[in-house]
Amino acid sequence: MSTARIAWGTGLTTTADDGTILDAWFPELGLGTQDPEDADAAVDSLTAQSGADPRRAVTVQPVQLVIDLDSPVSSTADAYLRLQLLSRLLVRPNELSLDDIFGHLPTVAWTNAGPMLPADADRLQPALRREGIQVQGLDKFPRLTDYVQPAGVRIADASRVRLGAHLAPGTTVMHEGFVNFNAGTLGASMVEGRISQGVVVGDGSDIGGGASIMGTLSGGGQHRVSIGARTLLGANAGIGISLGDDCIVEAGLYVTAGTKVVLVDAAPTADGSRPTVKAAELSGRNGLLFRRNSVTGAVEAKSRAGVGVTLNEALHA
Repeated sequence: MSTARIAWGTGLTTTADDGTILDAWFPELGLGTQDPEDADAAVDSLTAQSGADPRRAVTVQPVQLVIDLDSPVSSTADAYLRLQLLSRLLVRPNELSLDDIFGHLPTVAWTNAGPMLPADADRLQPALRREGIQVQGLDKFPRLTDYVQPAGVRIADASRVRLGAHLAPGTTVMHEGFVNFNAGTLGASMVEGRISQGVVVGDGSDIGGGASIMGTLSGGGQHRVSIGARTLLGANAGIGISLGDDCIVEAGLYVTAGTKVVLVDAAPTADGSRPTVKAAELSGRNGLLFRRNSVTGAVEAKSRAGVGVTLNEALHA
């Protein structure tokens, strides 16, 4: 294995009574190799936090792990280490292998006291209620903030951001914003819409309320959408192509790879009309305004000069 592509973690795993590993939390992690003495000291400090929790039918115990970032996920602890490397900004989205991750992440009952098996949560519900323990969700992925508190970031509703999201300092995720794992921001950004798996958003960009960015998990496409710097995706808009720097997609407009787009700035064709291309041909270009002609209904692309959007500096400081 190449040292530059190795990562390590020392933390705690939660294991259900039937042997299912539910999660792994790594307060100590990094790239390269860990000093053996530091590793031993980290394990010693975590041992005091280990032990059984009969309320949730789980046992917490220390774990040490070294992984190859280019190899497929091989265990539940491996999956959690990769997700936390992303959320601690040690690697960017799409820069490590997440192959086979779903096969190693069990569906977990996430409670305010920690993870447990859904079947145990159902079986132990009377006792859980007496202890004030509530199930907050059933999912393979936990909330980001249960494992990482990203510096310089505001998250209005913690349930809207999954572990594995990459949120750069200065990012604000409002109540209806959503950021999936292996996705996020590379600089100060406003997120009021949905950033799907595999999507990255550049510095100074704004994802408007209700806006949607297509990922690669559900649609079958292989193109990983990216958004450049100072770009605005208007409210209730959506894209299935990449946007470069200083672009704007007007509110309510959804542009997929196959959308026919009229090039407003291009020279007219022989019949006097403007050329039309598929939006995929414009993917990643800088300085474009995408709009819908209010008279003809056609989707148009027009070159624009200047900055696409300027964020409120005080809000994102």
